[in-house]
Amino acid sequence: MNENLTGQIVVVIGGSAGIGLATARQARAAGARVVITGRDPERLGKAAAEVDAERTLTLDRGEPAQLEQVFAELPEQVDHIMAGGGGPFYAPIAELDLERARQDLDEHVVSSLHLAKLSIGRVRPGGSLTFISGTGARRPGVGLSFAAIGTAALHAITTNAAVELAPIRVNAVAAGFVDTPLSARLLGDQLDARRAELRATLPIRRVVGADDVAALVLHVMTNSALTGATFDVDGGQQLLTR
Repeated sequence: MNENLTGQIVVVIGGSAGIGLATARQARAAGARVVITGRDPERLGKAAAEVDAERTLTLDRGEPAQLEQVFAELPEQVDHIMAGGGGPFYAPIAELDLERARQDLDEHVVSSLHLAKLSIGRVRPGGSLTFISGTGARRPGVGLSFAAIGTAALHAITTNAAVELAPIRVNAVAAGFVDTPLSARLLGDQLDARRAELRATLPIRRVVGADDVAALVLHVMTNSALTGATFDVDGGQQLLTR
C-alpha cells in the first residue's frame, strides 16, 4: 500500500464492521489518526480496539441530531471523512413498505446532504469526503427500484457537492456484491451459493472483499486530483448479463 496518511485525521462513519472497519484498519496502517462511528456501542468498542482508534462516537445516521452532535465532538479540523452505513433494502413496488422507504431516504440520501453541509469548514481544504454507494441497481430489475433511487441520488450529491464544497474533494466509491457481515445477514443460507456463482462468473474469478473496497477508498482520499467522480469496484459484475 503506497498511500500515506501519517498524522492525518480520518473519520469513518459506519466503521464498526464491513467496509468501514476495513477502511479504518487500512487508514491506521497508513499512519492516520482514526475516529470511527457506529450504532452498536459494544461492536464499536471491539472495532476500536482492533484498529487502535483514537476515538469512537455512537451514531445512527438517520438521526440528524446525533449527526450534528458527532460533528460537534470531532476535532476542529479533520482531513478525510468516509461515509458508509447499512445497505438499502430491496422490494418489488407492489410490496414496498413506504414508511421504511421514507426512513431509508432519510438515512442514505438526506443524511448524505447533511454530511456534506457539516463538512464545510470542518474538512481541511484539499481533504476529502467519500461516500459509499453501489452498482447493483444501475440496471432495471424486480425489487431494485428503491435501491436505484439511492444510487442515482448519491451520484448527484457527489457531483454537486464537489463543486459547492471545493476545495474539499467529494467522491463516491460504488461497490457491487461485497463479502461482508451485512451480505451474510441479507442472504442467509443463500450466501455460499452466491459466493460460488460469483467465483464462477466474475471476470476476476473471485469474490470482492471489504479490503478491496477500502483500498480504493484510501486511494481516493490520498489522490488530490480526484473529485466529483464515482469509482466502481465490483470485480466486473456490471459486465455480466442478468
